Amino acid sequence: MAPLTGVRQAPELYLFRGTEFKPERSAITVTHELLTIGRISVDIYPNDIGVDLEDVTSFGKYLGGSPSNVAVAAARHGRRTGVITRTGDDAFGKYLHRELRKFNVDDTFVTPVKEWPTAVTFCAIKPPEDFPLYFYGRFPTAPDLQIKAEELDLDAIRDARIFWSTVTGLCQEPSRDAHIKAHEARPRKELKEGQYTILDLDYRPMFWASEEEARAQVARILPHVTVAIGNDKECAVAVGEGTPDEQADRLLAAGVEIAVVKLGPEGVMAKTRTERVVSAPVPVETVNGLGAGDSFGGAFCHGLLSGWSLAEVLDYANAAGAIVASRLSCADAMPTPDEVTSLLAERGRLVPGTLITNGLATEGAAL
Repeated sequence: MAPLTGVRQAPELYLFRGTEFKPERSAITVTHELLTIGRISVDIYPNDIGVDLEDVTSFGKYLGGSPSNVAVAAARHGRRTGVITRTGDDAFGKYLHRELRKFNVDDTFVTPVKEWPTAVTFCAIKPPEDFPLYFYGRFPTAPDLQIKAEELDLDAIRDARIFWSTVTGLCQEPSRDAHIKAHEARPRKELKEGQYTILDLDYRPMFWASEEEARAQVARILPHVTVAIGNDKECAVAVGEGTPDEQADRLLAAGVEIAVVKLGPEGVMAKTRTERVVSAPVPVETVNGLGAGDSFGGAFCHGLLSGWSLAEVLDYANAAGAIVASRLSCADAMPTPDEVTSLLAERGRLVPGTLITNGLATEGAAL
């Protein structure tokens, strides 16, 4: 797929609640290959593994928040990425700007909110499956839920090759209206070849009054979405209970072009109207499973942008997720392309290009 070649120069000055905000701190002005919107936070992860939070004696500080992590993950694969979000007007907000720039993610659209502090997320790390999260600074709201529709650069959203949003961004106003306006700016029928609109079905019950409320908001966004990604529970919230195939078929019936359903210990499935692909798990020793889905998402975007087959995209993203699950942090742990392809080759899995060069097809082959 040929990349879009348009160039967008950042405006000289934005005004937010009377605060002068100069976006020249980011040198990235070309069209984004991936532009995400939504959550950002400071992740406080324990250095002590396998103990409850009350017994932890030291912590590390990292950039966090799923859409922001996805942008970081894609940037590690060499993609031009940016994030639309808001932080507190505080030291943690400055830290997040610094981290985004460190990872080569455009922070032009990351703006301050004076009224609310930057959100912080603690977790305990008790592998292989227990990673409880503790959200601070998100109730009754958080800065990244204060994204406003009138502040959006709709041209940047419209021009991005991939626009990525999450269900969490729909949980309250004004973020909900901003997300809807962003999606309305890029109607599905007006997308160019090689453009995608992706919805991460990341349902988090603590942010919603009920599953029914979340399902109603997802229904407003799905008509604009070309790719939907979620596990069985998240798909159930979006389109109802059922088998993975039934859930994928409902997403396709809603107009989605690629439905991705994570199958837990059985791997991940992707389905289109003409193809069904399953990628088996890539076993690793799990240290922290919290960032695996975001690594999967960034790698999935990279694969789509590369024009790979669906089987190649899925295996590559699956391996990228496994690598982060074997590491402590999220953003800092995102793998490079060499790390992903090395793991695939080591495990005898589908490496991008092999289907074309030698006809090989392994676990990622269409079924």
